Amino acid sequence: MDIIADRMKDIPTYLFMHLRSKIKRIEATGGDCISLSIGDPDKPTPAYIIETLREVVLDPGNHQYPTDEQKGMLAFRESVSRWYQRKYGVTLSPENEVLALGGSKEGIHNFMMAVVNPGDIVLITNPGYPGYRANIPIAGGRTYEVPLLEKNDFLPVIEDIPEDICRKAKAFFFNYPNNPTGACANRNFFSRLVAWAKKRQIILVHDNPYSEIVFSGCEKLSLLQIPGAKDICVEFNSLSKYYNMTGWRIGMVVGNEKIIEAMCKFKENVTSGVFNAIQLASIKAMDEGDEDIQSMLGIYGRRRKMALKAFDQMGISVKPGMGTFYLWLPVPNGQSSMEFATKLLDEVCVLVTAGTAYGEYGEGYFRLSLTLPDDRLAEALERMKQSIDKGHPATAR
Repeated sequence: MDIIADRMKDIPTYLFMHLRSKIKRIEATGGDCISLSIGDPDKPTPAYIIETLREVVLDPGNHQYPTDEQKGMLAFRESVSRWYQRKYGVTLSPENEVLALGGSKEGIHNFMMAVVNPGDIVLITNPGYPGYRANIPIAGGRTYEVPLLEKNDFLPVIEDIPEDICRKAKAFFFNYPNNPTGACANRNFFSRLVAWAKKRQIILVHDNPYSEIVFSGCEKLSLLQIPGAKDICVEFNSLSKYYNMTGWRIGMVVGNEKIIEAMCKFKENVTSGVFNAIQLASIKAMDEGDEDIQSMLGIYGRRRKMALKAFDQMGISVKPGMGTFYLWLPVPNGQSSMEFATKLLDEVCVLVTAGTAYGEYGEGYFRLSLTLPDDRLAEALERMKQSIDKGHPATAR
């Protein structure tokens, strides 16, 4: 008897679960592995957020099913609306245009199941976050991958997408600031994208969990700032990266009312909402945490400069993206992405993510995360230098 559903055959093992398993195997044998592969902030959640959680979790009223269940507490949705208004000048209806999520990753799946019909084409970027690609076949959709190339500043050339593909496309998943490349988009690109999608009736799904992690000279943006975007767009965001709350699993999707309602209908049949206490602590974060975001930006900016200086000394020259806490770097010495990542792990016990983990157009690159303490980052960079020096001298791209 074939126990496993056919749909599982097209779903790969989630990349970061695979990487975590690899780290555990190395550590189990006594190895000192330094992982630069996963974007999980190393600093603790700010104390005032934890204290808020401690207080509200003692209230028995928060021990029952979450208030307003799937949409999230009205107070949480109102806080999201304030946050978007303060940061981006975007007006949202808390009642109809905001939905609480157990992290934005959950929202990706909910969107696919609520909106995508079997046979629909879903556009995604390549390289791109693996979670988009894995969820499309679950909904019975088909994937069309749009290249992100360095010569185009890692922005999709939407004019190159064939019109026969566009006619069959239901949605386009993308994210800026971009994971994995760190590239940022500007208002002009977003405006062109909205006009292009409206003309073709393609839903835009902007995954925006790094919107606040941009460096000097780059504007923090929401796609919903573009006039008319809300007609065809939803945007995911999350508290994970800004407030060091990855383990709390709290995020939101905002935008088009009909899409939000469809996602809510699917969600209410699958989960029972986000724990009230976490929502209440998240309100505290959104309302009072702007200084913490600036503090973390300072830390990531310092680490970014450290890493770029080290790679320059190794002969690896790169024009870094202006967003996220990742660096997207060219592989030295003419190696493939996987060869380079394997060599680093085998020789110096440093784990980076091969660019091909994000798609075929990631070949020739690797991704490095800045989410580990300065001393461990410095140690990892020194180990990488030793490994690279064993090969031929690194050449700049």
